[in-house]
Amino acid sequence: MLALLPQLVVSGTSTGMLYALIALSMTVVYRATTVVNFGHGDMVAAGAYAVFVFGLGFGLPFLVAMALAIALLFAAGFAAQRMLLQPIVAGPHLSLAMMALAIGYTLRGALRLQWGNETINPSRPYPQDVYLFGNVVVTTDDAVICGSVLLLLAALFLLLQVTPLGKVIQATFQSQRGAALVGINVPLFHALMWGGGAALGALGGVMLSLITPLTPDLGQWTLVQGFAAMTLGGFGSLGGAVAGGILLGITEKLLGFYVNTVFIEITGYLVPILVLMLRPQGLFGRRAVVRV
Repeated sequence: MLALLPQLVVSGTSTGMLYALIALSMTVVYRATTVVNFGHGDMVAAGAYAVFVFGLGFGLPFLVAMALAIALLFAAGFAAQRMLLQPIVAGPHLSLAMMALAIGYTLRGALRLQWGNETINPSRPYPQDVYLFGNVVVTTDDAVICGSVLLLLAALFLLLQVTPLGKVIQATFQSQRGAALVGINVPLFHALMWGGGAALGALGGVMLSLITPLTPDLGQWTLVQGFAAMTLGGFGSLGGAVAGGILLGITEKLLGFYVNTVFIEITGYLVPILVLMLRPQGLFGRRAVVRV
């Protein structure tokens, strides 16, 4: 039984990288607005469907289809914030959360209107091979997902820590009032962060479509996993979102194999309950008083 532990850790890490990307895209929006985007899972699903349509429907190369899907979701996130959320930003956070949820359900309804209950299995844009490292099997999917997410995380780290734009983003994360006082357009910043979060979510949807069949309800499962990873790592912590996603993926695999396969389905629901009971700020978050 223990001989399979390394394989489970590798598989869990690959899955956890996807959760980390989804949690990271949710955290970007949360850090900017202190609002949890409960419609984010459906934006991820919309990104997955967009790359499928651009690729199969228009016959575009995969990388071109992916770039267009990311650009489309960025525009959708930006427009949603400017037209639907900005007008009610002065209201209670509950109204913003409900608006985000309504946006998500609208996207899900549009997917159902077009595809109904159809399940789509997109073809991979690369040959599916396996590589043996001792007793551990690493698939091409594992390598592509982990490699892509690691490259993205490195790019985000450089953006936030090195570039002047990153310093502006960090400053606005820390104090929106202070940022406004020095001339930063905070409403525009919020819209850009919503667009950026949607674009990151679209990339997560693209990666997800490599290993998971597409259904209009994909966003519901995606939201649960992203929220669980975000809760585990700590609300508002970018590094915590990544660590939380990887830990969630590994935990899911270990419990599913050593305890019961049902844990593969319910770990994402159990984790937020346990974390909020035992350590509400998450593993890497800090205690803070925030309007909900």
